[in-house]
This record gives sequence, structure tokens and C-alpha cells, in this order.
Amino acid sequence: MKHLLKFLRLITTIFVLTSCNSKDTYKPIQGKWIKGTEQEKLQTIESQFRGFDKTMVEVGYRYQELYWAGQDENWDYANYQLQKINKAIKLGLQRRPKRAVSAENFLNYVIPEVKKSIKAKNKVDFDNNFKMMRTNCSSCHMAERVPSFTVQIPTDRQSPIRKE
Repeated sequence: MKHLLKFLRLITTIFVLTSCNSKDTYKPIQGKWIKGTEQEKLQTIESQFRGFDKTMVEVGYRYQELYWAGQDENWDYANYQLQKINKAIKLGLQRRPKRAVSAENFLNYVIPEVKKSIKAKNKVDFDNNFKMMRTNCSSCHMAERVPSFTVQIPTDRQSPIRKE
């Protein structure tokens, strides 16, 4: 995540610097590893973001954090993780719009239902909605024909985050 933020800052800097140049004095900017024509540089940047696989790495991490936040009844942290899951999926869909149909139920039904249980601070509802989320994750993976695996309820806590 730290490297991604550095990368995004680099890209922002490149865009700002190139937009400030007049056409008469324009000189292509070459980075240390992003080289080539403007089109080639853009292709390099896009390949670094990749497709939906990087999105799923983030969602997988946040899925675990969401689960443990709910178990701790740390509702603010649970809400934070759910918002980040939602944002990660939407950003991933910008890179892979063909996945939008499979994500539609998740974004329009599953996330709002989990959010309701978080807002109500209801652990029983949260647990039920989290199970629904897990089932929906597995269904989406099957629909997208990604490698066969089943999303599980987390059993081992990896994060040091706990409710104060």
C-alpha cells in the first residue's frame, strides 16, 4: 500500500509538471523506470495497476479486518473497513468494467445490508450479514470463473488492531 501511494504521488507529479509546460517549451519527462512515448508510459502505468487481482488482495485484507471488528463490536472500525471494501471494488471496476455485472449484487445489496447491521451495532445481524457476504464472494468468484476456491470465515487474527 505504501508503494502504491508513492507511485500515485509520482504520477500526480508527472501530470502536474506536464500540464504546466507550454507547448512551445514542452520536453517529454522520463522517469527512472517509466520511459518511452506518452502512450508507452501510460501503458506502463496501467499495467502497474493491473486488473481486479490487486483489488481482491485489498478486499481480502479488509474482509478479515471487517470480520474481527464485528467480533470485537468495534463498529467504527467495521464501518471504515466496509467503506474501503466498497471503494476498492468500485476502483477495481474502473480497471475491469466487465466485472461490473458480477459485482452489482455485492455493491447494491450485500454492502448496504452489512452497513445496516454495523449502524445498528447488532452483532447477531452482523454475523448473519457477514456470512451472506462470504457466500456472495464465493458466488462472484464462480461467476467470474476465477480459480476454484471458497472464501472462509477468518479463524486466525493477523492484525494487531483491537477495540480500545
